[in-house]
Amino acid sequence: MTNQVKELEDVTKGDDKGKLLAIIRLRGTVNVRPDVEDTLRMLRLVKKYHMVLYPADMPGLKGMLQKAKDWITWGEIDAETLIEVLKSRGRAPGNKKLDENYLKKEIGVSNVEELAEKVMKGEILLHKCEKIKPVFRLHPPRGGFKKSLRRQYNNSGELGYRGSDINLLIRRML
Repeated sequence: MTNQVKELEDVTKGDDKGKLLAIIRLRGTVNVRPDVEDTLRMLRLVKKYHMVLYPADMPGLKGMLQKAKDWITWGEIDAETLIEVLKSRGRAPGNKKLDENYLKKEIGVSNVEELAEKVMKGEILLHKCEKIKPVFRLHPPRGGFKKSLRRQYNNSGELGYRGSDINLLIRRML
């Protein structure tokens, strides 16, 4: 069994209740196999540097991550990074920023910190919420990529499962 498959099984076991996975597309749209392109479209990762958040225990997510592992990276996002992402990159329909008035009126939370707490607990699912866009548009990382975009993370690359190290990448991409 390869290390990548072993790590994928570790991250998608039954004890993932409450974990939130951040999935980022790192590679572009050219020369993508049709089955992988469909998987990425189902994950809502249609462009380079887009990020989505899904609960780790979502049915079918393990197979989708395995299918698209050569185009994406993923890991468990922490609360502080989620707050920063929602503040800087969170958008409402119409490409409006998430401000306190909108959050109180439409979602029923007082601020971004409370929204992040509910998302981390699983009370609000961003991929099903119609009041917040589920895709976060990020920049390329400051300082560039440190390793190869053609290799897996555990093999001197940037792709695949990276655990909590995803938070460092996200902070560089904000």
